[in-house]
Amino acid sequence: MTSTVPKPTDIDPTAAERKRDHIELAFSSQVAPGELDPRFDYEPLLAPHPLERSLPATSFAGRELQAPLWISSMTGGTQLAARINTNLARACRQFGMGMGLGSCRPLLYSDERLSDFAVRPLIGDHLPLYANLGIAQIEKLLIDGETERISHLIDILRADGLIIHVNPLQEWLQPEGDRFVHTPLETIENLHAALPHLPLIVKEVGQGFGPASLRALLQLPLVALDFAANGGTNFSKLELLRSDPLRQQVYAPLAGVGHGAAEMLFTTNDLVAELGDRVRCQNIIISGGLQNFLDGYYLTEKSSLPAIYGQASAFLRHAREDYETLENYVISQIRGLELARAYLRVR
Repeated sequence: MTSTVPKPTDIDPTAAERKRDHIELAFSSQVAPGELDPRFDYEPLLAPHPLERSLPATSFAGRELQAPLWISSMTGGTQLAARINTNLARACRQFGMGMGLGSCRPLLYSDERLSDFAVRPLIGDHLPLYANLGIAQIEKLLIDGETERISHLIDILRADGLIIHVNPLQEWLQPEGDRFVHTPLETIENLHAALPHLPLIVKEVGQGFGPASLRALLQLPLVALDFAANGGTNFSKLELLRSDPLRQQVYAPLAGVGHGAAEMLFTTNDLVAELGDRVRCQNIIISGGLQNFLDGYYLTEKSSLPAIYGQASAFLRHAREDYETLENYVISQIRGLELARAYLRVR
């Protein structure tokens, strides 16, 4: 008689506990029809489980990224910033991502805080690293004829180029804010004329760009346009929280204006089709309000221009802790992207 007792190697020691979990959790795992994500077709038959680090390389600004992720750091010039930037740069090198520094304004007139920002040795020479200045500082340097300070900034950081953050509402609402003499568009064009070989990225600071602004930016020779859409960290709202109660009450509606990432992407796609050969912007960084890797996967797949997606507050939150905390977060994002590419098709 043939024995039906399974061999020891056939026994799953976790089976009983797993099945018990299934029974206990089944009712709390019900999904209502309205909870289904309408952006994707789920295709479970067409791929094996993806291997780790199996994402295809992504070209960005002449460099090769191993993940279509851009880290937008929001801080600079403090002891905490040094730790944050160090952790972020280490993660970029480990996972092949690009990085934009927080505002480098403290370095325009002094190298005292250079160590807070000097992360090129950590990130390596093969990945994109961009410095960051506000439009108000650039306008002042242009008026004063001191654009060589920008060139010096790029040199000491060994950066690939400059991010210009555009923030008229933030500056106006900020108690210590600057006032613009020229339109931000004029300042961007004047900087390009003064430093024509400096690679530029233009971003907003949490409220995004409307159609007319997008149209103008797409026709400039930019490395990338960073959406910084409404839905993530809103610096106008942040500045209001620093203001007195009367200003908070009166100007609160201003913090609610802006454009979301999906809206900006579809507007950009329409403008790219309309403008044709007049489009000179090379890449899109989709950022602002992206809650998870599915948002990033969906929007980058929908973009008619080469696109990666950026996160600021999520990376910042994890980079404040020890490096292992940030590392685990990045791993979860990349593994999620690998699963999405294997089993989800964008509708």
